[in-house]
Amino acid sequence: MNPLPTVDAVKPVDATKPVDVPLVDLTRRGATASGRPDFASSSVPRHLARGALGFGLIIGSVALVPVAGPATLLAAPLALIAFRGCPTCWMVGLAQTISRGRLERRCEDGVCTLAKAHPHPAGTPRA
Repeated sequence: MNPLPTVDAVKPVDATKPVDVPLVDLTRRGATASGRPDFASSSVPRHLARGALGFGLIIGSVALVPVAGPATLLAAPLALIAFRGCPTCWMVGLAQTISRGRLERRCEDGVCTLAKAHPHPAGTPRA
């Protein structure tokens, strides 16, 4: 008699059957039309201010350890909020903020390219 219980084997996935995949909501803030994350700010000065705050928090929390003790390191995670992620995310956001409205993605016959955006007439808001 076997004292161990038997386990049913898992059935393999049938690759011929369609799989229900949830749709991605692209209307939420933080995603571009292509579904990629959007780290850009509404303006370059605002983005630079977020960067100054983030880097200031990181540098300040490390620099103040000898003076105020290791509790100052608790300020470092606040930088992640200012950066909207890591410092690399902030750099990507800076590039997105600078290029917003200046570059345009064009897709023709399955080939996508980046090109300069068409200039808008004075007084017309950019998309």
